[in-house]
Amino acid sequence: MDNKARGEQIRTDIVSALRSHPIDITNYIANSYAITPQAVNSHIQKLEKEGWIQSTGSGKGKRYYPGDLRANKLLFAITADLAEDEIWRMELAYIFDDVPQNVRDICHYGFTEMVNNVIDHSGGQYIYLSVTRDREKITLLVVDDGEGIFHKIKRLCALSDERQALLELSKGKLTTDPDNHTGEGIFFTSRVFDEFEIDSKGVRFSHDGQYEFDSIDETEVKLEEIGTAVYMMISRAADRELQMVFDAYAGPDEYHFNKTVIPVRLAQYGDEKLMSRSQAKRLLARIERFQYVIFDFADVTLIGQAFADEIFRVYANNHPEIQLTPRNMAPDVENMVKRAVAARGAA
Repeated sequence: MDNKARGEQIRTDIVSALRSHPIDITNYIANSYAITPQAVNSHIQKLEKEGWIQSTGSGKGKRYYPGDLRANKLLFAITADLAEDEIWRMELAYIFDDVPQNVRDICHYGFTEMVNNVIDHSGGQYIYLSVTRDREKITLLVVDDGEGIFHKIKRLCALSDERQALLELSKGKLTTDPDNHTGEGIFFTSRVFDEFEIDSKGVRFSHDGQYEFDSIDETEVKLEEIGTAVYMMISRAADRELQMVFDAYAGPDEYHFNKTVIPVRLAQYGDEKLMSRSQAKRLLARIERFQYVIFDFADVTLIGQAFADEIFRVYANNHPEIQLTPRNMAPDVENMVKRAVAARGAA
């Protein structure tokens, strides 16, 4: 290990040990690394200047505390007794001291949902966790070495490929273990954060909370030791409340998850257009689990007559109890949808 890397490691350990050694941190680190107290104090001064630690008192009465900047990185074996709430409480809760309650609630919800998914579903051996608080935002990273979320959904739900698994995941209420999970965790977690990404075996799903935008991309995260990586970010100044997001996906006067927004563009492969009934049927899969379905046509410039007819006439006639609503339609898309709706009314 070179001097630079060793210095970074020493400072990381100072920050990590601060809560258990607020008074004797200098001697503790000096003994751990066989360096002088003066050398440790140089690192402490750097950390205090940057905002990672703060202090009160002087001389032998000096006491150190975590600063406004905080971070922790953890690695655990995935075992039957690993509990996400204990990890949060024992290792991470201090990072959220003085953070607004609404932001703390969102981070707690997202972290525990994603870690529980790894414990229950990944089939991996290890989980790596990283939580960082800087002056503007909080980022959380949950990584496992399991099968990979999209591949597992594809396999267990008998879907055509990982992209289809991702489309189903974006709708919500998709689970490979219906006896123990509702399938709502990833859906709601993706919507409470400012940014949310899942990388798994070369495929990335992203949700931008500011613009309500979903996307699918190919990535370079294909290493065998990485099953799934989940990234979550939220501004410390975010004003949304967790309950507000839950309520946004409940229908009028309802208290359960019965509304979904489907990003239609996720049904497109490459440059292909949405023309066929088969494409529409893929988009319509499992929407009978919802009472209100919004089809978001943002970035879709053209659809075929058969595609529109399958959704807004055939399916609508067969499922009158489900309210189908299109939005963000380009003129050509809107014309095609209007033709299908008119044909339904004439039938």
